[in-house]
Amino acid sequence: MNLVHLKYAVEIAKTNSITKAAENLYTTQPHISRSIRELEATLGVELFRRTPKGLYLTPQGEEFIGYAQNIISQVETVESLYRGGRQAAQQFSISVPRANYISTAFTAFVKRLDPSLRTEIFYKETNSERAIINICESDYKLGILRYQESYDRYFKNMLEEKGLHAELIYEFSYRLIMSRKHPLATKAEITIDDLTPYTEIAHADPFVPSLPLSTVRKNEVVDNVYKHIYVFERGSQMDILSESDEAFIWVSPMSEEALERFGLVERVCAENKKRYRDILIYKKDYTLSNLDLMFIDELNHVKAQLT
Repeated sequence: MNLVHLKYAVEIAKTNSITKAAENLYTTQPHISRSIRELEATLGVELFRRTPKGLYLTPQGEEFIGYAQNIISQVETVESLYRGGRQAAQQFSISVPRANYISTAFTAFVKRLDPSLRTEIFYKETNSERAIINICESDYKLGILRYQESYDRYFKNMLEEKGLHAELIYEFSYRLIMSRKHPLATKAEITIDDLTPYTEIAHADPFVPSLPLSTVRKNEVVDNVYKHIYVFERGSQMDILSESDEAFIWVSPMSEEALERFGLVERVCAENKKRYRDILIYKKDYTLSNLDLMFIDELNHVKAQLT
């Protein structure tokens, strides 16, 4: 069995025809037929069912084609990285909550990358569910989950079941963020009741394993606030807060530089007792790369500057 035989099998599965596969791969029909017979003899299974209407995969053939496609894809990736003497890429991937301190750390991390190397960086702002899926089912290496401290048991059980390592990187209480023009911006002490007339900006996709979205969302917003705008990305949230003197949001602590840039203020509400955790996750059999460690270093540096 060799890579060429795998490519022949994949093309036949795609076209259901040896003749069409031969045309697409610029070879002859007898050659492909002989190669497939050799492949089936080596494996000891029949990959294709021959019919008057063409060749169709057997159950064993469907399983085999899945593996073959993965092998071909991996080989092509390696070839693209090293063909022509090119250096390997700087590769880094992470899914994170929509948090200013994390994006600040990511910006500092990007500045430290070697400009002479090919670079492939994936940074996705999303909720905890998608961050877990990206590691378990896609090719993301790191994730950061954010959840209320009261949900710790739910997440620990799920992460253990999925074979994911978890470590605490930040624990905090949410702060109120609003425009400098907001009527509450200069108030010395803000209460929950003070927020009632105003519009709360909230993320639309909170997640806690085993709990319905409606329950989690209800627990994430203020009970006596009746106007909400749900957003999925941080850019819109910052635009609304900057331009509106009626909106506010609960977020993790922000840097003074970010507050200044967007014309915002940060306030503490003593009545808000909820504690949140940001948890770094990755597969238990994964070894952190130098780039991973560099990002974590920037994360800790930014976090240390927050009050």
